[in-house]
Amino acid sequence: MDRIPVIENMSAVLEAQFALPTITYWNRLESRPRADNFERALRAEVRDPLWMLCKQWQMGEFQGDDAGSPAQAKVQLAFTPLTKYRPDSQDASAFDRNTPLEAQVERRPIPLQSGTQDISLDIRLLAGRRWKQMLRKAHTAAAFSRNLEPEFLTQFNIATPNAADETQAALIAHSEAWQQWSAVADRAIDGGALLQKLAGPEAGWFDFLAGLSASDVSRLTDLGQSFKAWFAQQYFQPENAADHAWNAERLTYEAACSAPETARTEKVYVADDYHEGRLDWYNFDVDTSQRFLGDSPDDPAATSTQTLKFLPTPVSFNGMPNTRWWTFEDGKTNFGDIQPDTSDLSKLLLIEFGLVYANDWFLLPYTVPVGSVIEVKGMAVTNVFGERFWIEASGKGQDESWQQWRMFSQSVKGHANTPADNSLLLLPSAPKVQEGKPLEEIMLIRDEIANMVWGIETVVPLPSGLGKPGKEAASETRRYFKKRYENKAPLTPPPPPNADIQYKLMTEVPENWIPFVPVQIKKSNAFDVREIQLQRSSMLRIYPGMEAPYARIKPRTALLREGLDPLPGNDKKPYFVAEEEVPRAGVRVAQSFQRTRWLDGRVFTWLGVRKQTGRGEGSSGLAFDQVLPVKSGG
Repeated sequence: MDRIPVIENMSAVLEAQFALPTITYWNRLESRPRADNFERALRAEVRDPLWMLCKQWQMGEFQGDDAGSPAQAKVQLAFTPLTKYRPDSQDASAFDRNTPLEAQVERRPIPLQSGTQDISLDIRLLAGRRWKQMLRKAHTAAAFSRNLEPEFLTQFNIATPNAADETQAALIAHSEAWQQWSAVADRAIDGGALLQKLAGPEAGWFDFLAGLSASDVSRLTDLGQSFKAWFAQQYFQPENAADHAWNAERLTYEAACSAPETARTEKVYVADDYHEGRLDWYNFDVDTSQRFLGDSPDDPAATSTQTLKFLPTPVSFNGMPNTRWWTFEDGKTNFGDIQPDTSDLSKLLLIEFGLVYANDWFLLPYTVPVGSVIEVKGMAVTNVFGERFWIEASGKGQDESWQQWRMFSQSVKGHANTPADNSLLLLPSAPKVQEGKPLEEIMLIRDEIANMVWGIETVVPLPSGLGKPGKEAASETRRYFKKRYENKAPLTPPPPPNADIQYKLMTEVPENWIPFVPVQIKKSNAFDVREIQLQRSSMLRIYPGMEAPYARIKPRTALLREGLDPLPGNDKKPYFVAEEEVPRAGVRVAQSFQRTRWLDGRVFTWLGVRKQTGRGEGSSGLAFDQVLPVKSGG
């Protein structure tokens, strides 16, 4: 250890240190008041009283009133849960609060077959692979007396496409679909065919298996139920193919739900024109013409009344104007920058609320359970002056009165001079829904020249499970049939060299254009009014070399195949579309998969339809008996 140095002359060292320059300095601020009396300074005197008067006039302080801020409030609420749900004109069932309402209303059966052509290969392979894994797991655990996988593969196999079969033209005409189908033919289990077999009689779905023991039958039955439950968990669809809310005639969803009102009646909420893809309270109206859905109310005493006490809290939001003069608001939200049109009533109301009456609103928080109806009977408010007021809903009165002002409430339909409904309907709606690409899409347009409506299949489902532009699919189908009959087509002699004109019987229309012709339906009323509806028709598939009778071109999308694929026990029937549902701008209808995650973490995937406005009129070019000039060169 080194020795510590000893400084013998400390004063000389300090003098040498202070002689060196340094940047360290100290500064002190001291107040020097002119007087020791602060009374005048606390007065906050203003030297220009005229400026103060003008500022008070600008801020509206001369228009004051004797109102006091609320200090305490009591609210009386009537709570009623929704008990029943009815899709379209089907039977009513119990209301399910554990499922998103969009999934219940929008779900449609997943088509595994379109006419005589099998489709949805991707879903069928997914289900078949799951069943194969279940069989292998059961066989490994020695649950069956033998390996059943080869027998299921033989019974539920994906058949090899037959190029000579015209009924499979929707598969053979498209090379990508044919390649995918041929790649798995006779190699994979068709899960779609197995699901259709399971939908039949429970005791005979595996009758093709011989030599099963009693334990094999029991375990195979349980395995089939587990397979059905797994598929139902993957895709949320109606158990019965006809049990859905889609109204094909109106191109919209129709659903209703109800809540007990009295011992003999229910309050019925009807959504008869829902097609936006986001279902909420504004899609429903109170229908007073219906007193109950299905049977009478099961639990008329379900309505309960609660009285709650609150401390009112002023409403605050981003960009809210501050009522103090010398305080600046956050510039991220600028209500003054909103530029509404003369018809934007909602924007004008928002600006007026945010800029003028923001500090006049108070919040009384209350958590409302989903799937219920809440009605505020009244509110007792005590202000800071000790005054107490009983406040009722501002929208009381007749529903058709133009003087009343309401928000978040349903309109009332059914009878004239009906009291307004001031209840709040809180539905179990999905917070956010993910939408996939359209599997099929149609456009309904008006063709004034041909005097009909066309249903254009802009996107058609391929047998492989993907969607394809309808124009390309129609072109490939046309090439398939022309190539098939080109050797049988007779040679048409060219016109004489001196011919100036030629006669054309009918022009051609692409196969993805499905005609809808106007028909009159006689109505049985006193005035004998005839109503026009649009009936789906068919064009003939005529190519050189074909012989009569000619086949009719049928649509390939499930949206336009209504009535062509009958359910068990029902025959084929014509398909009508209401004439008023196809405006001059046309209408676009698309079907795609929807996905959302619910409150308990479960994932719901369903097949839904959305309708939007079209792009205007169109022309198919359909014409008959034309005389055309002969082109130069023969």
